[in-house]
Amino acid sequence: MELPRGSRLHQAIEAAGGSAPDADSNQLNLAAVLEDGQKVLVPRKGETLPSGDAPAGGTGGTGGGDGQAGADGSSTSAGKVNLNTAGVEQLATLPRVGPVLAQRIVDWRAEHGNFRRVEELDAVDGVGPKMLAALLPLVRV
Repeated sequence: MELPRGSRLHQAIEAAGGSAPDADSNQLNLAAVLEDGQKVLVPRKGETLPSGDAPAGGTGGTGGGDGQAGADGSSTSAGKVNLNTAGVEQLATLPRVGPVLAQRIVDWRAEHGNFRRVEELDAVDGVGPKMLAALLPLVRV
């Protein structure tokens, strides 16, 4: 199935014919903007996924593995939020990152070029050591 660029998870679910009766959509960020090639695992009601597969801010998740991402744009391995391609809306889905900080990240990238390492995120005003530690497992370059 193909959706227009900038489509949200709720639109993908609707285009797929709606949620399955046993799907637990309360564990998903239905407003998350999807990326090309993104794979989303919708947990069943009562299903608890391993903590490594849980998207930030929720208990649902991904199947893990390359290129798979949770409904909020996060996941394990290559499916993490890409600091060099994510927009304000996707960055704002990260824990403790609201629209203001997300805009600062995008502005920093526009001024300095792409991030070469995720640790460079600490150069963005408002990202201190604690926030950086919390974001490192959720982002990539």
